[in-house]
Amino acid sequence: MYQAASRTAANPQGLCYTCGVGLIEAVPNVSEGRRGEVIDTLAAAVAGVRGATLLDTSSDAAHNRTVFTLVGRAAPLKTALLALFAAALARIDLRTHTGVHPRIGAVDVVPLVPLDPGGMPACVSLATDLGETIARRFDLPVYLYEQAARTPDRQRLERIRRGGFENLTGKMRRPEWRPDFGPAAPHPSGGATAVGARRLLIAFNVNLDTGDLDVARGIARTIRASDGGLEAVKAIGVRTAHPDVVQVSMNLVDFERTPLHRVFEAVRREAAGHGVDVRNSEIVGLVPAAALPPAAAEALRIDDFTMRRVLDSRIPAEDASRSPGIAPAT
Repeated sequence: MYQAASRTAANPQGLCYTCGVGLIEAVPNVSEGRRGEVIDTLAAAVAGVRGATLLDTSSDAAHNRTVFTLVGRAAPLKTALLALFAAALARIDLRTHTGVHPRIGAVDVVPLVPLDPGGMPACVSLATDLGETIARRFDLPVYLYEQAARTPDRQRLERIRRGGFENLTGKMRRPEWRPDFGPAAPHPSGGATAVGARRLLIAFNVNLDTGDLDVARGIARTIRASDGGLEAVKAIGVRTAHPDVVQVSMNLVDFERTPLHRVFEAVRREAAGHGVDVRNSEIVGLVPAAALPPAAAEALRIDDFTMRRVLDSRIPAEDASRSPGIAPAT
């Protein structure tokens, strides 16, 4: 179907997904971070698709969430993501799921990120096509967000996810929260999903040497953009698997406007005001090399950091050579 590149509701730009469109990164977040055998099965589902390369799998037991990072062209990525939905919906039941991270779906969110200049229209078109297919194939409600959103109130993922799975039925009864595709009620065990197109972001957590959740929540309110804090920073305070450690969990949606070191210093300063030390920090998934100047990993106290956490170093050379703006792995 992609070869035809005709203008349809799912492909309004008439883009040909196989005609020179560059690399796309997909970062699906799945509501399972504890059962290793399930995580392995989901990873195998996406890794088994030729043309889609699984770069990273990051799981967190307290969040009960796994983040997969894949790259490829649009057509194989779509195939891999559909395989992920099939595997996840067969194994994850949100009616018995617990975790500190907000979620509305077994596959909670699927961001699509262009790795080439000018690639955003292709990601928007793929998000729309993928969302329509997910809804039809799995009878699952789908919301489009960020650059793929059809209305301004759905651009921000946190608005879609507010209330969580537990309140999703009531929320979806309101006309303004009918999904973009699929039924107007949650999937019984799989909830709903959000599919979007966005720029690169960095998932960055800072762990604090205290068990006081109010400290983490207070810091999150102080630094996040929505409450007048740092530009392009989203933040929440959550517990971790350790009773004496809480976490400021953040998304840096534009690391050029607000770099990692500035965010870390803001959290450290606010924590010191509460008489609390920073224990360490974490990168979830992969981070672009441009966001980590020399010695940054040590200064940020990033736990277990290696170059395998750097996106640029993980792109297969044969793909990077065909994608301007991506340095081949060396």
